[in-house]
Amino acid sequence: MAFTVLIVDDSVTMRSVIKRTLEMANIAVGELLEAGNGDEALGIMQQKEVNLVLADINMPGMNGIEMIERMCADDRTRRIPVVVISTEASTARIEQLQEKGIVGYVHKPFSPEIIRDVIFEVIGACHAKS
Repeated sequence: MAFTVLIVDDSVTMRSVIKRTLEMANIAVGELLEAGNGDEALGIMQQKEVNLVLADINMPGMNGIEMIERMCADDRTRRIPVVVISTEASTARIEQLQEKGIVGYVHKPFSPEIIRDVIFEVIGACHAKS
Protein backbone atom coordinates (compact mmCIF):
# COMPACT_ATOMS: atom_id res chain seq x y z
CA MET A 1 0.00 0.00 0.00
CA ALA A 2 1.50 3.31 -1.09
CA PHE A 3 1.09 6.51 0.87
CA THR A 4 1.72 10.24 0.51
CA VAL A 5 4.84 11.72 2.10
CA LEU A 6 5.51 15.44 2.53
CA ILE A 7 9.18 16.44 2.87
CA VAL A 8 9.60 19.85 4.53
CA ASP A 9 13.11 21.31 4.36
CA ASP A 10 14.44 24.65 3.15
CA SER A 11 17.32 22.90 1.36
CA VAL A 12 16.45 21.61 -2.11
CA THR A 13 19.51 19.39 -1.89
CA MET A 14 18.38 17.83 1.40
CA ARG A 15 14.88 17.22 0.01
CA SER A 16 16.52 15.42 -2.92
CA VAL A 17 18.69 13.34 -0.57
CA ILE A 18 15.64 12.35 1.49
CA LYS A 19 13.73 11.38 -1.68
CA ARG A 20 16.61 9.18 -2.85
CA THR A 21 16.90 7.70 0.63
CA LEU A 22 13.22 6.73 0.62
CA GLU A 23 13.72 5.01 -2.73
CA MET A 24 16.85 3.17 -1.53
CA ALA A 25 15.04 2.05 1.63
CA ASN A 26 12.16 0.58 -0.42
CA ILE A 27 9.51 2.75 1.23
CA ALA A 28 6.23 2.43 -0.69
CA VAL A 29 5.59 6.06 -1.54
CA GLY A 30 2.66 6.80 -3.82
CA GLU A 31 3.06 10.57 -3.97
CA LEU A 32 6.02 12.58 -2.75
CA LEU A 33 5.35 16.24 -1.98
CA GLU A 34 7.85 18.97 -1.06
CA ALA A 35 7.77 22.24 0.85
CA GLY A 36 10.51 24.74 1.66
CA ASN A 37 9.12 25.81 5.05
CA GLY A 38 6.28 25.20 7.49
CA ASP A 39 3.92 27.68 5.90
CA GLU A 40 4.20 26.00 2.48
CA ALA A 41 3.75 22.61 4.14
CA LEU A 42 0.55 23.65 5.92
CA GLY A 43 -0.84 24.90 2.62
CA ILE A 44 -0.11 21.56 0.97
CA MET A 45 -1.70 19.66 3.86
CA GLN A 46 -4.88 21.70 3.41
CA GLN A 47 -5.02 20.71 -0.28
CA LYS A 48 -3.82 17.10 -0.22
CA GLU A 49 -4.24 14.08 2.02
CA VAL A 50 -0.80 13.55 3.56
CA ASN A 51 0.03 10.33 5.43
CA LEU A 52 3.46 11.26 6.79
CA VAL A 53 5.51 14.45 7.21
CA LEU A 54 9.33 14.38 7.27
CA ALA A 55 10.39 17.82 8.51
CA ASP A 56 13.45 19.82 9.38
CA ILE A 57 13.06 22.23 12.29
CA ASN A 58 15.45 25.02 11.30
CA MET A 59 13.91 26.80 8.33
CA PRO A 60 13.30 30.44 7.38
CA GLY A 61 9.79 31.78 7.64
CA MET A 62 7.77 29.27 9.60
CA ASN A 63 10.13 26.74 11.19
CA GLY A 64 9.33 23.11 11.92
CA ILE A 65 8.34 23.66 15.54
CA GLU A 66 5.80 26.33 14.60
CA MET A 67 4.48 24.05 11.86
CA ILE A 68 4.04 21.16 14.31
CA GLU A 69 2.23 23.43 16.77
CA ARG A 70 -0.15 24.61 14.02
CA MET A 71 -0.70 21.04 12.85
CA CYS A 72 -1.67 20.03 16.40
CA ALA A 73 -4.17 22.90 16.58
CA ASP A 74 -5.95 21.89 13.34
CA ASP A 75 -8.43 18.99 13.25
CA ARG A 76 -7.43 18.21 9.65
CA THR A 77 -3.70 17.84 10.34
CA ARG A 78 -3.32 16.90 14.02
CA ARG A 79 -3.29 13.15 13.32
CA ILE A 80 -0.63 13.25 10.60
CA PRO A 81 2.55 11.67 11.99
CA VAL A 82 5.63 13.88 11.91
CA VAL A 83 9.21 12.61 11.84
CA VAL A 84 11.80 15.32 12.41
CA ILE A 85 15.02 15.09 10.40
CA SER A 86 17.51 17.59 11.81
CA THR A 87 21.11 18.31 12.73
CA GLU A 88 20.00 19.22 16.24
CA ALA A 89 20.63 16.30 18.55
CA SER A 90 20.29 17.62 22.08
CA THR A 91 18.20 15.45 24.37
CA ALA A 92 16.31 18.51 25.58
CA ARG A 93 15.35 19.49 22.00
CA ILE A 94 14.20 15.97 21.14
CA GLU A 95 12.13 15.79 24.35
CA GLN A 96 10.60 19.18 23.54
CA LEU A 97 9.63 17.94 20.08
CA GLN A 98 8.18 14.72 21.47
CA GLU A 99 6.04 16.77 23.87
CA LYS A 100 4.73 18.62 20.81
CA GLY A 101 3.71 15.31 19.24
CA ILE A 102 6.44 14.15 16.88
CA VAL A 103 6.56 10.40 16.45
CA GLY A 104 10.15 9.99 15.30
CA TYR A 105 13.49 11.74 15.12
CA VAL A 106 16.36 11.21 12.68
CA HIS A 107 19.70 12.95 13.11
CA LYS A 108 21.44 14.30 9.99
CA PRO A 109 23.52 12.78 8.49
CA PHE A 110 21.56 9.56 8.23
CA SER A 111 21.57 6.28 6.34
CA PRO A 112 18.69 4.82 4.31
CA GLU A 113 18.35 2.10 6.96
CA ILE A 114 17.77 4.63 9.74
CA ILE A 115 15.06 6.42 7.74
CA ARG A 116 13.47 3.07 6.87
CA ASP A 117 13.47 1.85 10.46
CA VAL A 118 11.93 5.03 11.84
CA ILE A 119 9.23 5.14 9.16
CA PHE A 120 8.41 1.46 9.66
CA GLU A 121 7.99 2.15 13.37
CA VAL A 122 5.62 4.97 12.54
CA ILE A 123 3.44 3.50 9.80
CA GLY A 124 4.21 -0.21 9.96
CA ALA A 125 6.14 -2.60 7.79
CA CYS A 126 3.02 -3.36 5.72
CA HIS A 127 3.74 -0.22 3.70
CA ALA A 128 7.10 -1.54 2.48
CA LYS A 129 7.51 -2.46 -1.14
CA SER A 130 7.50 -6.17 -1.74
